[in-house]
Formats: sequence, structure tokens, C-alpha cells
Amino acid sequence: MATETTTILEAPEFNPSLRPSSNRPYSYAEAFIPALTTQCHASNLLHLPNGDILCAWFGGSIEGRPDICIYMSRLPAGEKVWTDAVKMTHDHTRSEQNPLLFRNPSNGEVRLLYTSQNAGNQDSAIVKQLISGDDGANWSEPTVLFSDAGTFIRQPMIVLQDSSWVIPIFKCRAEPGTRWLGSDDISCIRISKDEGKTWTEREIPNSYGCVHMNIQRLKNGTYLGLYRSRWADHVYLSTSPDGLDWTEPKPTVLPNPNAGICFDVLPSGRVVLIYNHSSKEDALGRRDGLYDDISDGTDTRANQATKHGKEAFWGAPRAPLCVAWSDDGGATWKRKTLEEGDGYCLTNDSEKKRNRELSYPSILAEKNGTIHVAFTFWRQRIKYMQLGEDFFV
Repeated sequence: MATETTTILEAPEFNPSLRPSSNRPYSYAEAFIPALTTQCHASNLLHLPNGDILCAWFGGSIEGRPDICIYMSRLPAGEKVWTDAVKMTHDHTRSEQNPLLFRNPSNGEVRLLYTSQNAGNQDSAIVKQLISGDDGANWSEPTVLFSDAGTFIRQPMIVLQDSSWVIPIFKCRAEPGTRWLGSDDISCIRISKDEGKTWTEREIPNSYGCVHMNIQRLKNGTYLGLYRSRWADHVYLSTSPDGLDWTEPKPTVLPNPNAGICFDVLPSGRVVLIYNHSSKEDALGRRDGLYDDISDGTDTRANQATKHGKEAFWGAPRAPLCVAWSDDGGATWKRKTLEEGDGYCLTNDSEKKRNRELSYPSILAEKNGTIHVAFTFWRQRIKYMQLGEDFFV
């Protein structure tokens, strides 16, 4: 259980070289991806056909400030050291966050999508993109992909069996004159049948409070969706026969502290989820002002009224970081702890090094059984791990 404290703990050595650990009872190696900024958060991984791994994240001083931009690093195939971070976006009038990477299977283009918002107001967010035709060596100028305010992304785009592109989004909504706090957020999918030129939208039924929808195809050909919960209670789950028509999200047995999750499906069909095994039941404090760290005291909007009988909960500990796996499509789960910590996140303040969350994972599963994981370590670095298939023994 997290304690409400401002204790500053000493960070480990942020070594960018991939190295094994002798105190793990399974195949394992780790590295801290190089950074150029005080804060690092919300990483996303992409495995390229040549074996390289790209990692994108957002960095700056504090989330919501206009110096928050997107950064990227690469682990070249066969190498053990992540390359120096490269700044990818340069709009210093807005906070640019939540990058995700996608490779077009038809022509090899790599897309970097990300949100762009005014300060801490997620209901002002739009989605932009950069495109690379050479596996991320060179990039286009940014363009706006989704211009409707309040559109947020976090999880990767997928390609359905009929070649349609589907990207899960969530809508950050607030009534006029109120502050966005997340209590009225919903999930949708946007669908393109012409490789991103035009898009249609479908809302996930009764998805209030279920965000960060992560979609993967199961071995039986159906689709599974898992969600973060604004209510800080559980990971939620829905299913679809085709990736387009979805059931209403329902809670799983796994807890969630209103923090990011990510899953992939192994060649065996096993579903592997990275998540925080905690919830509001573990919280000793609560953040009612979500962006107090960057507030200048001039925002006169009232807090958003509670809707649907529930209110978004912020401040539950974002730790421990765990791996859960299911061999029956999410009906039952087993788990192991991947990284221990108290998960203190009653502040986003990285300048004073007070945040200790282990959060916002990204996961990639290779055909050979290797699992790649990246996550936020205390908002000071992105930590990268490689797990062997013997992890599940």
C-alpha cells in the first residue's frame, strides 16, 4: 500500500546498455533508455522487420507544460545499447503526449501518432502524425490526423483481417465551464478502409470511464479489448467477432488504479497483460486537482460534475508492475510481479523527483517467445526489459 509522503529515494544507475540480472528466476535483461529531459512518460514500442526496436515517449519538465514533446530511441538489431534520444516534435505552444507507432504492412511506412493539447486540458487535445518511409531514419513534417478536440490515443493501431485499420481512441469530455477530470470519458474506435485517408467512428457501448482501449486478435480469430478504468477499480474487458462490433466493457478480476495497461498475444494464443496490481482500495491519498503541478491559479472553471453515479479517481498507487496471463481469452488469469515499488503518484513533479510510479507499459511479443516491455520508471526514465518464454514456468 502506498503512503502519502514526499520522500526522495535514490534512483538506480540509468544504464542504457542491455544487461542480465542474476536475481531473476527466468531469462531477463534490462536497460534504461537514454533521455534528454527531466520527465519521461508513456512509452510505446515497435518491432521493425529488420529486427530494430523503436521506442517513443513524451518528455519535458512536467506533463501538461508546453515543453512536453515526443522523443524516440532505437535498439538496433543485435546490439545491446539504446541510441541517444532524438526529439521528434517541436511545437512549444502545446503539450504533446501519448505517442504510438504503427507500420503500414502494405508499403512499410512507419507512422508516429501523438496527442497535442493546451496545458493540462485533455479535452482540448487533437491527434497529429509524422510519417517515415525509411524505418524511422527521416520523418515528414507533422500533420493533423484528428482535429476534433478531446480526442486522445494511447494504444497501437491494428490491421483487421479485411485489411481495415482500426485505432482505439477515447474522448475526454467536459461540460462548458467545467474542468476536465475524466468522469465522462468514453471509448470509440476509428476505422479506415483506405490506409488512413478517411475515417469513420463507432462508439463502444456503455464505455463510460473505460479508456486506453487495447485491441488484439486472438488465436481463434475473434478480438479482445482491455481497458484502463477511470474509476480505479478493475481492468475492464470486451470482445468482438470482427474488431468492429464490441460488447459492453465488463470488469475483470484484475485491479486497476486508473493507469495504463498493455497486452499482446503469444503465438500459442496466450494473452499477456502488463498492468499495475493496485486500485483505489490501496490509496491513502487522492488528487482532486489533476494538474496542480502546473496550475497557475487562473483556471476559474468548476470541477466537472459527477455523472453515471461514478467519479474519476486519481492518486491510487501505480505499482507494483505485474504480468498477468490468460489461456482462455481473459476469463481466468495467473500473475507474477515484474517490478516492486510503492507507486507514489500524488504528484507529477519530476523536477523534485517525488513521483515513484511504475506505469504505462508497452509490450511486444515475438514469434520466438521473447517479450519486450517498456514502462515509466518514476517519470525519470523509460525502463526496457526483455523476458524469455521461461518467465511463465
